[in-house]
Amino acid sequence: MYKVLLVDDETMLLDSLEIILSMNGMEIAGKAHDGNEALALLEETSCDIALVDLNMKGMGGIELIGHLKKRYPETRVLVLTTFYDDANITDAISGGADGYLLKDSGKDAILGAIRQIMGGVSVLDPKVMQRLMALAVEGAPKQSRGGQEPVPTPAYGEFTEREQEIAALLVEGLTNRQIADRLYISEGTVKNYISTIYDKTGIHDRVKLVVALKG
Repeated sequence: MYKVLLVDDETMLLDSLEIILSMNGMEIAGKAHDGNEALALLEETSCDIALVDLNMKGMGGIELIGHLKKRYPETRVLVLTTFYDDANITDAISGGADGYLLKDSGKDAILGAIRQIMGGVSVLDPKVMQRLMALAVEGAPKQSRGGQEPVPTPAYGEFTEREQEIAALLVEGLTNRQIADRLYISEGTVKNYISTIYDKTGIHDRVKLVVALKG
């Protein structure tokens, strides 16, 4: 059973999330309307994962993520917001967020994301992944300069047919669960294939891999 801290300035959303998560075997560590309330709660209790909105009236999510990762490094953070602009995405992820979902993702996506993150797998909403890919492409060096090497092009000929299918779905921005559903295989099998693709390409970062695959 995971202990979940909910942080959002919308009371109705907090209540809805509490009901959904409680009905699916999770314990609610507390509900907070901003970062300050969340930190105050954590002085009296603990949580395995915090679901954090970004734009709140008090301390916002970006600042809260920084405090959480510094004070409670074992606590996972799933951003749950309506915003997926470049600044919020990059600030949240560089700040240490373990996942980034949009609020319209739906109950199953939120539940799945919590389980994946607690299992050590980062989760990104497809729209967020697309923005990250675009940012990576815009910022990727075309030639080696200043000592920075360009992202290498994967050796596609070394991919098996199944690996090629999964690589194509990665480029589409699908999550591991969505790839598993599309190919009628288990999510664990997808993870194994992606690990093999990482090893074959020498790229062990999902965003950089997708950028390289797009070529």
